[in-house]
Formats: sequence, C-alpha cells, structure tokens
Amino acid sequence: MRVVLADDQSLMRMGFRMVLDAEDGIEVVGEAADGAAAVAQARALKPDVILMDVRMPGMDGIEATARITAECPRTRVLILTTFDLDEYAFAGLRAGASGFLLKDTRPTELAEAIRTVAGGEAVVSPRITRRILEMFAGDLPNSVSAPDSEDPRLTSLTPREREILILMAQGMSNQEIADELIVSATTVKTHVGNILAKLDVRDRVQAVVVAYETGLMTS
Repeated sequence: MRVVLADDQSLMRMGFRMVLDAEDGIEVVGEAADGAAAVAQARALKPDVILMDVRMPGMDGIEATARITAECPRTRVLILTTFDLDEYAFAGLRAGASGFLLKDTRPTELAEAIRTVAGGEAVVSPRITRRILEMFAGDLPNSVSAPDSEDPRLTSLTPREREILILMAQGMSNQEIADELIVSATTVKTHVGNILAKLDVRDRVQAVVVAYETGLMTS
C-alpha cells in the first residue's frame, strides 16, 4: 500500500514515516506540508491512502480531502487530529474522509487503520466515535423513537444485524465485534456491508448515527 503523509510539522511526518517504514506492505511514497501540496501529491502519485492533518496553513486538510476524493476516487483519506473532537469531525466526513484517528494512536493501530481504509472500509477511533455520538445524542429531540419501535430504517435488519449495529455504535471494530460474537471477521464484514446497504448509508459512521436517531441505542 502506497501512502502519502500530509502534515505541516516535519517532525510529525518523520515520526509517521519511521513507524510505517517498519511495517510490511506499506510504503511511504510522498510527503506534503500543506493541503495544496497534498492535492498535488495525490494527483501525481495516486497513492492508496493519504494521512491528512486537518490544521495546515493555506489550504487545510478538509478542503484538501474534498478535492482529493473528488479528483482521485481510488485514494482514501485518513484524517489525523490532535483533539478527541472538534469542528473538523463532521466536516471531514462530508468531505469524503474514510476515517479519523488521534495522532497519539499506537503504531500498530495506525498501520491497521491504513490497511482497513485501503481495503475500502471506514475507520474511526473509538474515543472519537463515542464523543461524536455523545454530541449527537445530546441534540436528539425528546420524541426520539423508543428502542423497540419499528422505525422504517430498521425493519429490514435481521436480529444479528441489529446486534452488530449496536456493537458498531459502541465504537467496536470488525475484529472486536468478531471476538465478542465468536464469529470470523469476514462474517462481520459481510454483515456490516449488508447493514450499510439496507440503511442506504455511505459508511459505518453514518450507520451508527442511524442507530442513535432510531432509538436503538437508548436501551
């Protein structure tokens, strides 16, 4: 997997490069110090994944993400942020980012996240997932559906798919869900794909929002 590092801090890029150079199957093919350079690198190098800082001078990581996902649809963007949650979280999803991780994420988690988004899945740090959903849940109207109501968006889900959606909403990865349910990660991936298709959402984060909107998580 070919990776580009976009961060205005050279020491941060150096640290990420050292971590990723030690990983089998991952090659850092370029670096960028701002959003405009990241877009140029994406156009020129067509990497599989770009690790994108959100706060950069000139063009920020959100605008760069929007341009890259529009012009280079095969390139996935994984946003790295210092904060558990800020205004960039939802903006990044709208721009087409495939996920978010905190910059203090462990090296093994970073490498796994790159492999995950390169494979076409979304990934969000469990800490960020919980914060996003706490904020979202706080904005829900008091009339939100009861957990056992038959919301139209949930009626097509099987009992197993509902169970997996609940675990997704708790911030679990596919592997963690597989361990919890004692099934294979491949089986979980299939269920997640079915859930996204039935809910007509782009990624697992949007599916989790549906879980809260429909009251599935209020039990």
